[in-house]
This record gives sequence, C-alpha cells and structure tokens, in this order.
Amino acid sequence: MAPGRWRAYMFPMARVIEQFLRFGGVGVLAALGHYGTLALLVELAALGPVPATLGGYVVGGVISYALNRQWTFASAARHRDAIGKFVLVAAVGFVLTGLAMAALTGPLRLHYLLAQLVTTGIVMLWSFWASKLWTFAPP
Repeated sequence: MAPGRWRAYMFPMARVIEQFLRFGGVGVLAALGHYGTLALLVELAALGPVPATLGGYVVGGVISYALNRQWTFASAARHRDAIGKFVLVAAVGFVLTGLAMAALTGPLRLHYLLAQLVTTGIVMLWSFWASKLWTFAPP
C-alpha cells in the first residue's frame, strides 16, 4: 500500500479507535451508575435482578447520553434530533439487556453481577455502532 493510501486508511481508523476508547470511558461512568443502582435495588430493595438491572440501565443511559453527545462524538446534531435517536437506540439496548439478563440469570443460572458483565459487553457493541453511525452522526 502506498504511503498516502496508508495514511488515508489509518486516519479514519485512528478516529474510530479514539471514539471507542472515549465511549469506553463514558461507559465506565455509566456502568457505575447502572451497577450501583442494580446492586442497591437487589440488595436493599429486594427487587429481582431483571427489573433492577433495567432500572440501572435508565440511570446509566442518562449519564451516557450527556457525556457521549459532548465528549465522545462531539455531536453538532440538535438536541431534539439526537435525543429521539438516542432513546430508540437505548430502547433496543434496554430490550437486549432484559433478554440477556433473563437468559443468563434464569436458565444459565449465572450470578446477577457476572450476568451483567456479559450483558454489558453485548449491549456496548450495539450502542457504540448505533451511536456513531446514527444517533450522533454529523447532520
């Protein structure tokens, strides 16, 4: 590959890697909100792991929207346009979270925190690509 083509190929990849790392950093903060809510609802409110994780998902979603819009994707999209898309992407993630947690804590009998780790990985991949390519894409 010629040097000019190599740079043209690598620059977009470097940007995607940078965004994914930022997305991961935001994800850590959102996960703290999500997992904290999950643990509090299971341990202190005696709620089952599936409804508790869905409550945590909402808390993490609020953190995720605010930080990813500004920092990860530096989106110029209008808030009223981006929020609708974010809610739709989050709704799909919400359903994926519920289904994965139900399967992992039900028939597969994993501890709810281990199940949440697996679920987080699945939903993170969905959320990153949907956010990058649609929710926060340049107008």
